[in-house]
Amino acid sequence: MQPIMLNARAAHLLSTCSDDADSLQIQAHTRTDGGTTFDFGVQCDGSLEAGRLLARICMADMAQVHISPARDIVCTESDVCVSSVHPLAACMASQYAGWQISCGDYFGMGSGPMRAAYGNEEIFDDIGFKENPDCVVGVIESSAIPDAETIQMLAEKCQIDAASVLLAVAPTASIAGTVQVVARSLETALHKMHEVGCDLVHVLEGSGIAPLAPVAADDLKGIGLTNDAVLYGGDVTIRLRLSDEQINELGPKIPSAASADFGRPFLETFKSYDYDFYKIDPLLFSPAKITLISDDSGNAFTFGEIRNDILQESFSSNET
Repeated sequence: MQPIMLNARAAHLLSTCSDDADSLQIQAHTRTDGGTTFDFGVQCDGSLEAGRLLARICMADMAQVHISPARDIVCTESDVCVSSVHPLAACMASQYAGWQISCGDYFGMGSGPMRAAYGNEEIFDDIGFKENPDCVVGVIESSAIPDAETIQMLAEKCQIDAASVLLAVAPTASIAGTVQVVARSLETALHKMHEVGCDLVHVLEGSGIAPLAPVAADDLKGIGLTNDAVLYGGDVTIRLRLSDEQINELGPKIPSAASADFGRPFLETFKSYDYDFYKIDPLLFSPAKITLISDDSGNAFTFGEIRNDILQESFSSNET
């Protein structure tokens, strides 16, 4: 079997976005001191379609992403839907925001297939997918474009020339940034499964849907709104090689309701912990509802439920 070339796939899609930059309302800038940055919402307006493509780039173009009319059970006009037949590659090896990028005064949350080139996170020891690409593609959630020092640092970590670093950047409080974060419903379910001890080798395919949160007035509110979209509106389905008995043991541990921090808008929880992510129960970060389908029996089991009441409280807070 040919290896999945995550960075190459993402680079190809990013090149397509660059060719259509005007209509997507994004901008590419090749630096004389190394690297190319793609502004998806820092100084550019971005767009809904730019966000959809940014989410695909974040998943190394190993997943489908589309925007659909919202389900009646959620208080929004649109849903963000994702699906993948290669969920470990798309979500865990690429999309998961496992790289905190800190260099001088610059900070951002890093995801995308450049993580597989760096390969320094423990999860790669479990899932594989490390690679040595000719170029690397990163997606950074930040309100600022990376400077030369940051790009050089990323190049060194990925053992590649700075000119071969491609970075797509969008703040949480932008339309593209909002879409790409909400598109993490499937990823959060897989990560939660890994955290509670499930061997992800059993996962065959998956899909997820979450309500498109309103674009926030600032990044802090954006963090709250986009997290709530998944925590209280995310609905994920995963097919895996486990028995009915194994699924019934695993399933109740996955939804966000399994966490003691479940039950109020995320921004309230965040504030109660002095805005320190590391004080929040890490098991909170998962979709509201999950359906697990046993490939052995064909039976489906659903755990958790959508909480439209909390979504309504959260989303309406953006109006004040």
